[in-house]
Amino acid sequence: MAQQAYMTETDDSGGSGPERRGDRLRRLIGRLAAGWRGDPRIWRRGLVVAALALLLSLVMLLHSRIPNRFGNLGSLTETFLPWFGLLIPVFLILAVVRRSASALIAVVLPAVVWLNLFGGLLSDKTGGGGDLTVATHNVNADNPDPSDTARDVAASGADVVALEELTASAVPVYEKALTATYKYHSVQGTVGLWSKYPLSAVKPVDIKLGWTRAMRATVTTPQGEVAFYVAHLPSVRVKLQAGFTARQRDKSADALGEAIADERLSRVILLGDLNGTMNDRSLNAVTSQMRSTQGAAGDGFGFSWPASFPMARIDQILVKGVEPVTSWTLPQTGSDHLPIAARVKLTTSDG
Repeated sequence: MAQQAYMTETDDSGGSGPERRGDRLRRLIGRLAAGWRGDPRIWRRGLVVAALALLLSLVMLLHSRIPNRFGNLGSLTETFLPWFGLLIPVFLILAVVRRSASALIAVVLPAVVWLNLFGGLLSDKTGGGGDLTVATHNVNADNPDPSDTARDVAASGADVVALEELTASAVPVYEKALTATYKYHSVQGTVGLWSKYPLSAVKPVDIKLGWTRAMRATVTTPQGEVAFYVAHLPSVRVKLQAGFTARQRDKSADALGEAIADERLSRVILLGDLNGTMNDRSLNAVTSQMRSTQGAAGDGFGFSWPASFPMARIDQILVKGVEPVTSWTLPQTGSDHLPIAARVKLTTSDG
């Protein structure tokens, strides 16, 4: 009899444990729902949060309409546009705290807009294969250890490497560190190209600065000739009085775009620090005719600057007549930028 009582008690306890936990969760949800259902102000509260959520949606949806006449506000917004998504969970929390149905519904809109703009970058689009690996790095003129930086970039396995922000004193250091891996190279002004394959038709590219910060070269790969451009567009500044000052950068981007449009070879790869993101309309002269390897074959946003806490991808690998296979960010070096790399397929139907 005692045994039967023990078994009955054990069975009841074992069977009711999960049920009690489920009941508690249902009761909690029920209380929350009941509180919302019984609140006559559920639609009137949180209107400020709802309005802010709708404003955020409009900013992201119509970012290209934000004028650049006042401190290049449009380009500034587009540079950091992905980070606007961080406001969405903030508005969601405020909507829940305020118990506002209006705010909750309004928060859905910026979430949909953000996913439409950047949702594709959240998936891993990297693939295998490819014919050529390329890398680019703004090495920083004040780099304390250029030799180690050069070796780090070479360790990526890249067949062609572009370096920007080279100083006259550092060039021999980079040449010495890279000569064992790259038989061919050319330095034009403050940019350089190192390659395992022969270079020809090397020349500086005039981007309207008065000194050389861009170059062009033909690289003869086993799959044929490819035009390589290396560019370091002028820096931009955010100033309290002047806003996002980028006039010289924009002028140089237009000149670079013209040079690429006039390129005779069908396969073109641009490597460099463009001091702007793919969202920045001021780079349209370049980005409208080329594809980003990160956008086409990367995993995530691939932010490259600043190296200590990357917030934007201003270093770019762009291609035309070439198929991106995979794109990634390399580990930090002694620079304030992260190096980036990509593998591409040259044997496309266009090439």
